[in-house]
Amino acid sequence: MLDLQYMILLSKTGKVRCIRWFGEYTSREKQILSKDVIDLVLSRNTKESNIIEYDMTSVTSNKRPNGHRVMYKRYASLYFVAGIDDSDTCNELLILESIHRFVETLDKYFGNVCELDIIYNFQQCYYIMLETFSSNGNLLESSKKKILQDIRIMDQLENSEGINHILN
Repeated sequence: MLDLQYMILLSKTGKVRCIRWFGEYTSREKQILSKDVIDLVLSRNTKESNIIEYDMTSVTSNKRPNGHRVMYKRYASLYFVAGIDDSDTCNELLILESIHRFVETLDKYFGNVCELDIIYNFQQCYYIMLETFSSNGNLLESSKKKILQDIRIMDQLENSEGINHILN
């Protein structure tokens, strides 16, 4: 199980390009958490591990455990950051592979995805994220072909080609 708490796509300058919260956080917790995570990721050396232990005692109330891990991968000028609870059931390699699968799907959809694709077509990025990860942060679909097929149907609906054209 992935048990993602959030997924943040950010530029190398620290601008958030896309963010999705899977865990329940207050708006104050989201602000503090996103600022801290961005600072942590951007301050890392390229030779350091891409798994960061993060203590959330200053961020959250006592409802949640304080252990938290931040995992990220950099692709060109974009960082793909995932937050997970610190538990023994979490598989870091599976999370890194899921991030990679998400990036591959974006890459296939946009044809070599770049930061501008995310900026000007953020709704497609969200669609792909929603097709890839469930609302509770687990992997929903691993097939790039199936995800892209669903996204193309959404694109056709948005382009007002009509539902009859899609069904035929």
